Amino acid sequence: MATLPMANGAWAANGAYAVDSADISEVGSCKLESWISTATNTDFSLVANPSCVADVGRPVEFSMLGNRSRSDGEWSTTFQPKAKTNLVPTGVGKFGFAMYAGASFDALTGDNLTTFAVVPATYRLSETMRINLNGGWLWDRTVDRHYLLYGIGWDWKFTEVLQLTIEAFGQAGRSDTPSVTSASVTWPRFQTGVRYRPNEIFSVDLIYGRNITGENANWITLGTTIRFPPPESRPARERTGHL
Repeated sequence: MATLPMANGAWAANGAYAVDSADISEVGSCKLESWISTATNTDFSLVANPSCVADVGRPVEFSMLGNRSRSDGEWSTTFQPKAKTNLVPTGVGKFGFAMYAGASFDALTGDNLTTFAVVPATYRLSETMRINLNGGWLWDRTVDRHYLLYGIGWDWKFTEVLQLTIEAFGQAGRSDTPSVTSASVTWPRFQTGVRYRPNEIFSVDLIYGRNITGENANWITLGTTIRFPPPESRPARERTGHL
């Protein structure tokens, strides 16, 4: 699937969502995000994304996403290591900033497929509502093309256990060929979904997407996140006061 690092990859910004926030988890915490996505054109993706936050002079979230996917009837497996750090903390009425970088590799050949770097910015409108803006760069090494990555997302925690997300994202640049199919690589993509989070440990997402990998199809995604907080850590909502 696409990513906010899109070409030949899969996203892992916030579970199966593409647009990332400027926040990272607490040092010593880990989580396992996984999701399954299917499209109306029979494309398919199965993703697992474990991550942990370590202090290496500053808190850094390290992740290793694995993606087994089918596109146009062909199967592939890719891995995407990524590192993310917060630069400016988020807060109500102000922008917070982070940065992440990584690459994707073909699991069979070991070829480096893409390299990317992204700056997520988050503006909190309230304790239960935020806007996320993403901008970055992607080098698709399979066709030697450079793209500008962009994304905007809106999160709203409208009950104690339910959160709504709406996002649009894409990559701007020159397509491989002038054909309609290749040009669709740069068409905007869209997702909206609801997250059910009954406690601090577990959440589940149900997401509808359009044109997710540039193929002009409709997608349905079911995802889960299992969190492993540090020992004796207070719940995230108690530490930060916001979603």
